[in-house]
Amino acid sequence: MNPEKYEQISDQQLLEKFYSERNNEWLGILLQRYTLLLLGVCMKYLKNEEDARDSVQQIFLKSITELHKYKVDYFKSWIYMVAKNHCLMRLRDKQGKIPAELTANHIATPVENADRDALLNDEKTFELMNISLEELNEEQKQCVTLFYLEKKSYHDISTLTGFSMMQVKSYIQNGKRNLKIILEKKLKEQDINRSH
Repeated sequence: MNPEKYEQISDQQLLEKFYSERNNEWLGILLQRYTLLLLGVCMKYLKNEEDARDSVQQIFLKSITELHKYKVDYFKSWIYMVAKNHCLMRLRDKQGKIPAELTANHIATPVENADRDALLNDEKTFELMNISLEELNEEQKQCVTLFYLEKKSYHDISTLTGFSMMQVKSYIQNGKRNLKIILEKKLKEQDINRSH
């Protein structure tokens, strides 16, 4: 299946197709849409590109398993939570196990409210990242997507796109930088709007 062929189909429609046909290819198209965003979330928490890429793969596998078990209505919010929880678990494992009694006493309401606010902010960032990606020029968007989303090497991308290795490298570096600039600008605008 060619993801471009399904650009007009909404997340909701893809999910419905998956639930009616139980065909993982529909999930594949859906997950592919969110790979870069998930990578962004994982990078934010794990601060390590290798760990982040590895986590995105694990999140995909977990998502496929979970979506076979029960129905999800809002895919974007759901996949975001899966990613966030996965990263927090990884960080916790790295820092050593937290005793169960500490985590059990930790479920105070003020914390939940603070968490909800943080989650809303993070989801907005997630959304803005999606919009920002669309604002990259075609070459940068294509190279960044192939590199992060489809794990292609510079050589593979060069073969697929016809760009030289130098161009590919340049498009990825500039694309990544521009993505960060666009995203930061949008987050600033959001903060200004929120404070008025």
